[in-house]
Parts: sequence; C-alpha cells; structure tokens
Amino acid sequence: MAIEHGHQSADSSKRYWSKLIKDFRRTNPEINVEVDVFSRAEIDDRVAEMVKQGKEPDLAQSVGSFAEYAEDGKLYNASDVLSTPAQGELITALAEAGTVRRVQYGLPFAASTEALYYNRKLFAEAGIDDPPRTWKEVREAAVALDEAGIDTPYGLPLGKQEAQIETLNWMVGGGGNYASDAGTYDIDSPQNVRTFSWLRDELVTPRLTGDDPASTSRQDAYTSFAKGEVGMLNGNSSLMGLALESGVDYGWAPLPGRTGPAKGAAGMVDWMTAFTRNGHQEEIRTFLDFVYEKKNVIDYAERHGLLPVTASASEAMREDEKHRQLWDFLDQLPNARFFPVNMVSWGSTVRSVQSSIGRAVAKDGNPRAVLGSVQRKANAAEVAKS
Repeated sequence: MAIEHGHQSADSSKRYWSKLIKDFRRTNPEINVEVDVFSRAEIDDRVAEMVKQGKEPDLAQSVGSFAEYAEDGKLYNASDVLSTPAQGELITALAEAGTVRRVQYGLPFAASTEALYYNRKLFAEAGIDDPPRTWKEVREAAVALDEAGIDTPYGLPLGKQEAQIETLNWMVGGGGNYASDAGTYDIDSPQNVRTFSWLRDELVTPRLTGDDPASTSRQDAYTSFAKGEVGMLNGNSSLMGLALESGVDYGWAPLPGRTGPAKGAAGMVDWMTAFTRNGHQEEIRTFLDFVYEKKNVIDYAERHGLLPVTASASEAMREDEKHRQLWDFLDQLPNARFFPVNMVSWGSTVRSVQSSIGRAVAKDGNPRAVLGSVQRKANAAEVAKS
C-alpha cells in the first residue's frame, strides 16, 4: 500500500510515519506500507501528475483539492475506508467540510485555525499596550512599530506558498469568503474588493509590511517572526512552537476585523484521500482505522503543533494541561471558515490565487480587476469540470 504525504517539516513527518508503520505492522504484518514525503508546495502537483499517468497511490495526505477526483469516480468515500466507529469520531465540522455532493470523500487528518500573533517586546518598545482588534487598530499599531524602527511592522505573506490562507484570513475579517453559502464562488464580492483595497492603501502602500508581500511566503514570514523581526502577523498554532524555540516573547489574539474581531476564524485542514485504482479497500480500511486511533491522532498533532481531528483526541488534549495553549484554537475549530474544497475547480482556483493575489495589494494594484479575473477563471473551470 502506497501513501503520498505532504508537509512542511519533512524530517518530523518521516519520523512520525516510520514509527506509525512500525507499530501498525506489529499486528498487521501481512500489509506492507510505503510512504513518500513531499513538501506541501509540491504534493498537489505530484498527486495530480500520478493521477494523469494512471498511477494513483492508495492514499494521499495533504491534498488541497479532491473534489475533481471524487467527481471522476477515483476515490473511495469515507464509509468505504473507515469503520463506523472511526468515522463517527471525526469532528463534525471537519467531516462536513470534506463532502462533495453531500458524500464525504475527504478525511480530515490534521487541522489548524488562525490568530493574530504579536511580538510583546516590539509592542512594548512601540508603546502599544494591547493587541489590535480592528483594522484601524492594526494600522495604528503598524505605524507605531514603524516609528519605533521595526523593519516589518506587519508580516503579510501573499507570495505563492500558501497565499490562499492569508487571503482567507483577510476575507473573513472583512465579512467575505471564497464562496457564498449557496455554494458559488464569491471571490470578487464587494466585501473582498473593499478588504484588499484597504490592505493596499493602509498597509502596503505606506510600506508597513516590510518586503513586497507578493514575494513573501508564509514560511519566510514565520521565520522572520521567530527571529524577532516582525511586529505582528497572522498564523496558526504551529507558529507557537517555532516562536518558543526561538525565545520570542509572543502573544496572540483573535483575527482583527474591519470593525471588530473577525466573526469566526479562518481554518485549514490537511486531507487524507483514498484512491480506488489499486483495489486495496480492505487494506486501506485496516490501516486508516489504526491511523485514527486516539493516540496516533494526538501524536501527529503534538509533533506539528496542529489540532486533532477526532472528538476523543480533542477531548484528551483539552483535559491535558500541557496543551493549554491550544485550547483557544480548539474552541475556534467548530465555527471556522474553511476553503471550498468541495468545488471541483478549487485546485486550479488556488493556483490562480497564489499567482495573482499579491498584485491586488501592490501600490498600483487594482483589487477589483485581480479578484474579478480570479472569479471568472474559477467560474469557467467549475462549469468545465462539473
């Protein structure tokens, strides 16, 4: 049985899978499991190429879009490859986010929610007492940090690597989203145009975001924050570990919104999908039931500073004081806003966002034109693939 896995920390992921497979084979020696680990930046393209060549793996983890594969009949649904108890353990909001036409194909493997991180030391130097709750306060704090000599008052990673999550953070803060409640794209909505116009005019043009956001990746922004070079930025729970390792005195607060804290947090899910081509349904089911055992879910979440995806693992981490820092992130999960992975064109839409969203906030950028272009491409791709 073959698995393709994508993650930022290859070494940590390899150690996790090596231990997991060793433990699994103690009781299932007849099932051989092989894992290939790729970076998050390349895993979707790797899987897409394998599908194109008719060489799908049995399982793929961290696939950002799977609806197209489901529509083409290439995936097992959740009931095919998870026992009823294991499927019932999945956190409801995550399970629902993994559905295509009301059938679950995406199995949540790890999750995260977003918050505003800030450097307490830099805030103190700039005379800022509390983290911002509104965009106006974000702008005021960024100006104060700039006047205190901080090179990057606000870290705004809108480069190709994971630009889609930073985009969602700001959409949610502005009362928008990628898609409407009716299940259609809403990328160039008035709310989103207003949001990216504000970013352009109030943060980027006054140079309160340091380097060019269009060429700044999330990993670059995280690294700079861990070095104490960034006053504030959006990030998920994994940033805590990086900041602690680097000795940064940080705090965090809910995502600021246009007139108050954002209504709901942005969230991300790493998805596990099971392909039908090799016909290994029973082997996959046996393996996944083991993967989703509480101790294994907790182990993966702990290693990567992410949130567990099952009810029992979430409850166990909530009752354990050593995970106290994650409790607020866990509280955000049920009402988080996720990517519309149930749309068959989401994969191509992500690439469109990644390649163009940075231009929307450039000094001479046109948010309405950029968002409109992404919307038109997304709509055309959805019609073509439906």
